[in-house]
Amino acid sequence: MDNYICKIASLEEMQEKWNYETSKAVEDKRNWIQWKKENLDNYQKGYILPYYGILNGTIICEATVHLTAKTVQNSHQLVGDNCVYLSAFRTNNEYQGKGYFSKLFHYMLNDLKNRRYEYATLGVESEEEKNKEIYKHYGFIEYIKSDREVYPDGTTVEVEYYRKTLSS
Repeated sequence: MDNYICKIASLEEMQEKWNYETSKAVEDKRNWIQWKKENLDNYQKGYILPYYGILNGTIICEATVHLTAKTVQNSHQLVGDNCVYLSAFRTNNEYQGKGYFSKLFHYMLNDLKNRRYEYATLGVESEEEKNKEIYKHYGFIEYIKSDREVYPDGTTVEVEYYRKTLSS
């Protein structure tokens, strides 16, 4: 991991990553195009912080922090003055299971602690048992609620929300 860095992305890096994500989308391309537009806009407004893991100059993983309820569905209890919402955990397939995302995730949580946030929340689709186990491993064990989220194309999904205390 010598040539691996974790950082908050620039607008140019975000455009590069979103171009990659939209180019590989097949069935739900409309969703990805809309998410790209929303995320670039929300970044420019200061509503989100995109964290990227970059290996040898290539963006290989990411996570997004939502700083305001304006960008989060079902935001009650999920984001506020001392609490942020985490989303968009993605790692390029060939780098999964090699510790890169874990390093990025810890970098992000440490940065949020340094910014004086006390809690982080996230949502996981109800049937995603593997992801629930991963998030539990990362300390997201406090169940908050369940609700439905709607994708840009109208698809609805059942989501469970969890919280973690960011200890100092």
